[in-house]
Amino acid sequence: MTTHSHSYDETTDVELDLIEGEDSGDSLTGHDSELGTDGLELEERQALRRVVGMSTELTDISEVEYRKLLLERVLLVGVWTEGSAEDADNSLAELKLLAETAGSEVLDGVIQRRKKPDPATFIGSGKVADLRNLVAALGADTVIADGELAPAQLRNLEDKLKVKVVDRTALILDIFAQHAKSKEGKAQVELAQLQYMKQRLRGWGGNLSRQAGGRVGAAGGGIGGRGPGETKIETDRRRINTKIAKLRRSLKDMKSTRSTMRQERRRNLVPSVAIAGYTNAGKSSLLNQITGAGVLVEDALFATLDPTTRRTTTADGRVYTLTDTVGFVRHLPHDIVEAFRSTLEEVTDADLLLHVVDGSHPDPIAQIQAVREVLAEINATGVPEIVVINKADAADPLALAPILHREPHAIVVSARTGEGIDKLRELIEGSLPQPHVLVEVLLPYERGDLVSRIHSEGSVEQLEHTADGTRISGRVHPALAGDLTPYQVAAAS
Repeated sequence: MTTHSHSYDETTDVELDLIEGEDSGDSLTGHDSELGTDGLELEERQALRRVVGMSTELTDISEVEYRKLLLERVLLVGVWTEGSAEDADNSLAELKLLAETAGSEVLDGVIQRRKKPDPATFIGSGKVADLRNLVAALGADTVIADGELAPAQLRNLEDKLKVKVVDRTALILDIFAQHAKSKEGKAQVELAQLQYMKQRLRGWGGNLSRQAGGRVGAAGGGIGGRGPGETKIETDRRRINTKIAKLRRSLKDMKSTRSTMRQERRRNLVPSVAIAGYTNAGKSSLLNQITGAGVLVEDALFATLDPTTRRTTTADGRVYTLTDTVGFVRHLPHDIVEAFRSTLEEVTDADLLLHVVDGSHPDPIAQIQAVREVLAEINATGVPEIVVINKADAADPLALAPILHREPHAIVVSARTGEGIDKLRELIEGSLPQPHVLVEVLLPYERGDLVSRIHSEGSVEQLEHTADGTRISGRVHPALAGDLTPYQVAAAS
């Protein structure tokens, strides 16, 4: 269930005056964004900093009892290793939105400042004790870490906090699993989940040793056994590997189908435009505004995962396609990128990329950088790009100026109000591949099919209806120029 309000309670802006823990000397905290990770005062190194506005607020009181039954009560924890305090707060605020999208009630969020995450417990052993007290005080049943936890970190935190611990990667995978609708999307998400889970299998003692042989060895694990719990983990891992192999075969077949559809569009010389960008930047809204596609639009992260392709036409009648792709996010799990690679190839093979940016976001430039990191990972950096700054109706014009200065091929629009959409259409049409073969033909009236192809696949510069047929001057692709050769009336210049 999504949250209906993001109002913040200013009374939560208090500092935790926590007892000094057992943390090592590289544990860092602080409130001054100008400070680096060195040279901090000792007392600043010993505290978790509470982040303003982390509590999920409810506006409809009738939902409270239902939400208490449905939602997990979570506490967010992050490690600030670089950048400013604002960057760290923005990252945790995004984690809050992810948690709410997954259906959780966020109780609070804290940040620990360190040179690097602790390899054993992520935030340091001393701070784990403080965090456990905070979990007990708030009544949280889940802790979500703003980062990807190693299996040892995950195990150690759960053992010490006595509640479920989830990292950012698992949270994103859970959201993807909730929102995937198509057969391909569900298979891609399941593959990513299994790859993530395979590295994090755990044994829970002798009760999981279910494969004892005819003779029980000294360790109690049977012939060939390696001790309590080990054989069950190996069984689980083997089953996961078998399922992964099956999913990869299925996705390979689905990839062939998608490739065939792309080749058909290529054969018909239909240019393709891919819409990519940060999650919740308004990609689906933009697709609906340009093509009237009717795709689901929701103010939530990763509301749509399955790619949608719609056909539309330019002002002069040329046909092209627009494809809405999965949204990106900072630190998008590598397993997700790999699993959705066949879907993301829609971007790689496109003739033009519309990079949609949320102009109302506190840090839109960071969004642009995060998207381009993923584009580089899928080898899509060579695709011509138009940066579309969306949500102009909610954005501060002064905040948009640095983006416009930084990005020469940028345009400001509002998919909700329609502002700038006509200019965007003109920019798209001017950026599409242009047919380059100049022709002048006289087509008999019974060859209306060729007239239609010239309109949809080429550009018409002059058209005249004569007694002998339709005389057309224009530019077409080489394949169509070959079909028009018998009707040529003048040499192309």
